[in-house]
Amino acid sequence: MAAAGAGRGLVRRESTEQETHPEQQQGGGGGGGRRRSFVFTKKRGYDVTRNPHLNKGMAFSLEERLQLGIHGLLPPCFLSQDAQLLRVLRSYDLKKDDLDRYVFLMGLQDRNEKLFYRVLTSDIERFMPIVYTPTVGLACQLYGLTFRRPRGLFVTIHDRGHIAALLQCWPEKDIRAVCVTDGERILGLGDLGCYGMGIPVGKLALYTACGGVPPTQCLPVTLDVGTDNEELLQDPLYIGLRHKRIRGQAYDDLLDEFMKAVTDRYGMDCLIQFEDFANVNAFRLLRKYRDQYCTFNDDIQAPPGTKQNPSFVTVHIKVNVKRTFSESLQSKMCDHTIVFQGAGEAAMGIAELITMAMEKEGLEKEACLRKIWMVDSKGLIVKGRDSLTQEKLSFAHDHPQMRRLVDVVRELKPTAIIGVAAVPGAFTEEILRDMASFNQRPIVFALSNPTSKAECTAEQCYTITEVDPFDPVTLGDGRKFFPGQGNNAYVFPGLGLGVTACLLRHITDQVFLITAELL
Repeated sequence: MAAAGAGRGLVRRESTEQETHPEQQQGGGGGGGRRRSFVFTKKRGYDVTRNPHLNKGMAFSLEERLQLGIHGLLPPCFLSQDAQLLRVLRSYDLKKDDLDRYVFLMGLQDRNEKLFYRVLTSDIERFMPIVYTPTVGLACQLYGLTFRRPRGLFVTIHDRGHIAALLQCWPEKDIRAVCVTDGERILGLGDLGCYGMGIPVGKLALYTACGGVPPTQCLPVTLDVGTDNEELLQDPLYIGLRHKRIRGQAYDDLLDEFMKAVTDRYGMDCLIQFEDFANVNAFRLLRKYRDQYCTFNDDIQAPPGTKQNPSFVTVHIKVNVKRTFSESLQSKMCDHTIVFQGAGEAAMGIAELITMAMEKEGLEKEACLRKIWMVDSKGLIVKGRDSLTQEKLSFAHDHPQMRRLVDVVRELKPTAIIGVAAVPGAFTEEILRDMASFNQRPIVFALSNPTSKAECTAEQCYTITEVDPFDPVTLGDGRKFFPGQGNNAYVFPGLGLGVTACLLRHITDQVFLITAELL
């Protein structure tokens, strides 16, 4: 606690333009009371109405308008936040597509943050797919066109030696959660470079909307080291660095300096969430920093205290695999055989979580691993195959090489198939029919993001095997199925709140396993 306090003292000694303080309101009779938060600010006039943290639109009272010097800068009418919400919803309904709705909501966030979160929390199920996946994927691809105002901190490879100074440019002093990406593996879309900023912005918006973390305590960051995306390099509207990605020691030095600068300024208990780094960096960075800093990657998480090669976990599968396998089918996890389409970060993480759950049921580690099979771009991962990474070797088995997923499914007869390789249509009708032929209730997770990269559609699954996701589907006999969504947003906002509230220094895999079991 003392160390954390000392770290935060570095920014608390600096002058601030606004501060939020709680004040006790005494109730009558019983001596109870309710707490209200008051914002004290030095800003006046236009600076208030143009600051999204301070602006309340037309909800400012007459007294507030006079004290803040904004009387006359707003129409004379006073509108409550509820009334403003109705105006926003009416405007929102006029937008013609999801990208327009995303731009509209981001504009609201830039103008009036309080109202933005009021809108989100009014119907989180409706608005989450707009500010987060799947719409945020398209927004990232078009980030150069939708960019209006800076939101987050852009750190480039050329800022080495000066990152501490860059952090001082960020206006908020009490940062508890940082979400950082280098834009190399954005969802299933690949290298989007600087355009990846939409992901940490969307993540941290849900920290607030779903987890209750104050938005002023959240900092989105993009580390721009260039891009290998030729289309972006040739695009005159691209807003990032126009050169190939810098790798090697220079990249590592940038990350080291960034991690130290963040914790020096905001404290060792500041949560740093890694997001959408490519496999080549994600595994080793988590392994490198997990025991030094308060950090996690909701695409990946390495098991603590073992000699195993790092394996990684996607949070949304922790929820859905556990519940589907053990509750819906009333069976143990260790009764299942799982085949993965894909063998990257997500696949390794899901596999490691399943292994942990099987071990908890009493199965030996080696027996757990034998129940999990992976298919990558070169076919089934088996022992003796050339160029296997250390992570893939853990799930390589003695078996003849097979190239096609359909042959693997037919040979192994899995109870579950999980798609995380962003290969659209990988779960063909033939595969789905095979799954249905040797399983009473086959388990199919088509998880690649965005939905255009999904391995199959909900209608295909329902029609052939009676499994879900996506929009509701009505079958020919009149039955209507409402698909669920495997989204890590069910987990990471609450996880972020818990970590920051408890001032954790390190985050272990047990945190994620417990989360999956509880949900």
